[in-house]
Amino acid sequence: MTEIKQTHTFPGGQRLEIVHGDITIETVDSIVNAANSHLAHGGGVARIISQKGGPDIQRESNAWVRKHGPVSHDRPAYTGAGNLPCRYVIHAVGPIWGSGDEQTKLAAAVRGSLECAAGLGLASIALPAISTGIFGFPKDLAARIFFETIASYYRQYPDSGLSLVRLTLYDQPTLTTFLSVFADWQQKQ
Repeated sequence: MTEIKQTHTFPGGQRLEIVHGDITIETVDSIVNAANSHLAHGGGVARIISQKGGPDIQRESNAWVRKHGPVSHDRPAYTGAGNLPCRYVIHAVGPIWGSGDEQTKLAAAVRGSLECAAGLGLASIALPAISTGIFGFPKDLAARIFFETIASYYRQYPDSGLSLVRLTLYDQPTLTTFLSVFADWQQKQ
């Protein structure tokens, strides 16, 4: 079950929602997988998405890497969703904390995910808190980057057909941090 905790509407009518729940049951057009550059879905949210979606996701991911090479932060890959209720999985590569230029890389992964969804003609997307788990990115800093990057995207594309962006957060500490940062961010909007 997912529960909407906060919503922000941008001037073009698009919505940002912060949701407490399981990204693998989201009924949006696409979910984002927090992936590594070789799309080897062995740990964290990537493992869960791959397991619940079935073997097609890993097969398609392997084919993507064979055809295009490793995935960069700013150019996510995408595959079908297998057994998941969405249509696509967008595989965004977030930075490992301590790897250098992490803030720029995370912003690129978030923006790249939005641009990929829009390029596919999708109306809705759900993202996890990319890089804040096993990659160690500080949750509060990540939250600020997510909100600023999404707002920047809609300033640049005010008529975007991507009408719903959901941040689907599973664990309570991440949810609490994102909601706290969201309250500060929204006051400045």
